[in-house]
Amino acid sequence: MPVALITGCSSGIGRALADRFRDGGFDVWATARRAEDVEALEAVGFRVWKLDVNDGEALRLLANALEAEHGGLDVLVNNAGYGAMGPLLDGGVEAMRQQFETNVFAVVGVTRALFPLLRRSRGLVVNIGSVSGVLVTPFAGAYCASKAAVHALSDALRMELAPFAIRVMEVQPGAIQSSFASNAGRQAEQVLKPDSPWWPLRERIQARARASQDRPTPTSEFAAGVLRAVQQSPTPTLVRLGNGSRALPLLASWLPSGLLQKVLKKKFGLSQPL
Repeated sequence: MPVALITGCSSGIGRALADRFRDGGFDVWATARRAEDVEALEAVGFRVWKLDVNDGEALRLLANALEAEHGGLDVLVNNAGYGAMGPLLDGGVEAMRQQFETNVFAVVGVTRALFPLLRRSRGLVVNIGSVSGVLVTPFAGAYCASKAAVHALSDALRMELAPFAIRVMEVQPGAIQSSFASNAGRQAEQVLKPDSPWWPLRERIQARARASQDRPTPTSEFAAGVLRAVQQSPTPTLVRLGNGSRALPLLASWLPSGLLQKVLKKKFGLSQPL
């Protein structure tokens, strides 16, 4: 039975991927950061591991456990992440650092820790990016930058891992039905304060946080699409799934950048002086 390890399985996309891969015949190791989420996953029969993707010691122990149990790893899905919302300068360097720690640095850290197992199995690395890394919007700059970095890292890893017969696939979701928007909205509220220069635009900022729930694709449908792509031969390098996942990158490539930014500034209330 092929083995898959999926990070960030507490809810939403990660949980749907764990369910779908198990139904597809994989022995799924599902990870989550909080103990209560690990217990919930274990209760429904997953192999589980409590994992903060930025914890090097936890990654070492996980690699040892996989080595002892299976001797290899067929599929690694780097899914764990979150969306930092709000004006870039309000969040500042610390918000950027936290965003990149989880969304970017962990992709490298997790893949590096599990590289020997992937090499032995000639496995597949699946990095969950976002169309937000292609079409950048106001009030999501840290998140967009992190997903643009995931795209660049995926391209680099694909070339660097080729000599070891390890494949790399990037998935760029559009709007997917999950708790992403509510979590992003709470995060934006924590960043945006009444003394912020952008306080008058707080409703527009919350609208950006909710954008992922604009006619969203169900997580089960998204997860089924990811599994189909994983099972394809040859493995696709880039997969776009969910509402807007194709239209938004096309919009970004077709419209002149000045016109696109003009449209976005108007949409988010940035066309007039504050």
